Amino acid sequence: MSDDPATDSGTVYLVGSGPGDPELLTVKARRLLEEADVVLHDKLPGPEIIGLVPEERREDVGKRAGGERTSQEYTNARLVELAREGKTVVRLKGGDPFVFGRGGEEAEHLAGEGVPFEVVPGVTSAIGGPGVAGIPVTHRDHASSVSFVTGHEDPTKAETAVNWEALAATGGTIVVLMGVGKLPDYTRALREAGMAPDTPVALVERATWPEMRVATGTLDTIVDARDAAGIEPPAITVIGEVAASRSRLQEFLRNGGADAGAGDADDPSAGADDAGGDHDNSAPETEGSER
Repeated sequence: MSDDPATDSGTVYLVGSGPGDPELLTVKARRLLEEADVVLHDKLPGPEIIGLVPEERREDVGKRAGGERTSQEYTNARLVELAREGKTVVRLKGGDPFVFGRGGEEAEHLAGEGVPFEVVPGVTSAIGGPGVAGIPVTHRDHASSVSFVTGHEDPTKAETAVNWEALAATGGTIVVLMGVGKLPDYTRALREAGMAPDTPVALVERATWPEMRVATGTLDTIVDARDAAGIEPPAITVIGEVAASRSRLQEFLRNGGADAGAGDADDPSAGADDAGGDHDNSAPETEGSER
């Protein structure tokens, strides 16, 4: 055996699975799921995508029994361990692995250990999620820029790295991932920074899943709309004039549109429109793996 650990190593693929609809997997992602010796996944790719991989070839590195979460340290170590056994490993993430998915941390760890890896981009829920709900994140008439923000920063940080005052002044679209729980905090911060209280806001839960739901309101009313609708993670928050586009497109949408089950999402008092049935609210709240 060579003294160089990379010589006999397998390869790790950091794969984005998109927002949840199996038909939004890239061709390469689908092929790798079929070919991999082991697939390390968490919950956010969704049961339909996870179900494409036989149980004996997959490992859940999201939530464990009793609600315990797999640590990032364990996942990092497991990727290296499996690769050094010569296996082809897929680290399956929802959305895109480098959009709040901790893919950057895993890539750096693999590089530091001399393990070959490849990044396979996915459709990020930050764009695809609003899109299927009838909300373009940019629009020639309404928004010439878009900012992607985490609503759930590392709790060990001494202070937030998100400058809500600066975001309020950009005039573009703000898309917040992992932001359901902190919704009251950042909507208040944006109002205090001068953003108009009647700025349109939308919450898109489980975008592209059969259980997809959408709730809409304004910076002033969206918290009440969230609570009335019972919106749960994972969900995306879209703040800006583009969020009002949904009301003009809703009748014609295939997802959460004319066939939606419960109420008019553009009336905050009505809650959300529901394109599916029961919800598994145990899923963690994020684009990627922490997803």
